[in-house]
Parts: sequence; C-alpha cells; structure tokens
Amino acid sequence: MYVPQHYKVEDEASLFDFIERNSFGLLFSSDNNRPVASHLPLLLDRANNCLYGHFARVNTQWQDIEGQEVLAVFHGPHCYISASWYETKASAPTWNYTAVHVHGSIELIEDQEGLLAILKRTVNQYEQPDSSYRIDESNKPFVDRLIHGIVGFKLHINSIEGQWKLSQDDTAERRERVIDQLEKSPHENERTIAQLMKERF
Repeated sequence: MYVPQHYKVEDEASLFDFIERNSFGLLFSSDNNRPVASHLPLLLDRANNCLYGHFARVNTQWQDIEGQEVLAVFHGPHCYISASWYETKASAPTWNYTAVHVHGSIELIEDQEGLLAILKRTVNQYEQPDSSYRIDESNKPFVDRLIHGIVGFKLHINSIEGQWKLSQDDTAERRERVIDQLEKSPHENERTIAQLMKERF
C-alpha cells in the first residue's frame, strides 16, 4: 500500500487495536498468477504475532496457499470529503479513510483439535457476553460434523502497515470545516471520521 509519510501509522499497539476492532478482513493470495480473495473473520494473537481464521473446505483458495506471501486487508471507517466544504473553489474532493495491511505466510491447520480451537475462539470473540451460545458438549456432534467442512490456518505476520488518511495535509481551518460538516451527517462512518480527526489533531 502506498502510504505518504503524514498518513503513516507505525505504532504496533494502535495497529493491533485497529485489527481487533475491524477483524472481518480480506485475505488475498494467488492462484496461477490470478489474484483471489476471501472475506473472513481474522483473529489476532498478539503474543504470537499471528492471525487465525478458517476457509470453507469447498473454497479452493486454501489448496495452494501455503508457501505464498499473502495479504490481509482490514478496512475501518471511511467517507467522501466534498470540496464544497473548503474555503476556496480551487480545490478537489477526496476520501478520508483508515486501513491496515498485513503481509505474511500461511500455515494450514486441519487436525480436529486445532480446528476446534479456532471455532471456539471465533465464537467467544463475537458472541455477546450474555449469549447462551457456546461450543461445548451440548452441540459436540454437530460441531464434529462441521469441522469436516472447514480448513483452518495460522497467518504468520511478516510485516504490518497502517494508514489513517484524515486530512493531515490540510490547514487547521480546512480540517475544522470538514469536521463540522461530518459531525452533521446522519451516517455513522462520517461521524466516526470526524471523531478520529478531532483525536488526531
């Protein structure tokens, strides 16, 4: 990803926080020199510098992914910035956004114990604390059948880069104009970008 210096985020804790908040990512690899991608929940393991996830077995992306360098993309809030909000007509609209890219290598997990651990971790991360749903002895026969239909993986993180494009290259006056307009928006993405801009400056 092309990251201008004033948009770059290098603090690892901030990047990891972002991944955990926006964990439904896009995993890219190559199949006979053709890019392929899957939309997947990707679970961060900070201590071991890796991500866990799983493919449906019928999704052929897993079949030749080992040995490749893969790319996981995580998107955060984003929105259009209208040039009509600026103090001059000699300007252009733009897009503010937040994103993290992770490069790494894949280790497939196909043993029952490893797959069960991934499923349990996924459920525990996304279910509400008061949810009655868990993977345990009460649904073991169903889960045992389910496991045959998935392939798990561990993505070893080789590098990580983040970009928060939040009008850093504009004047303070222009940023204030943008924030003011975004805060009036009925859309959550726009209001979230406004809040991120206020926190950044």
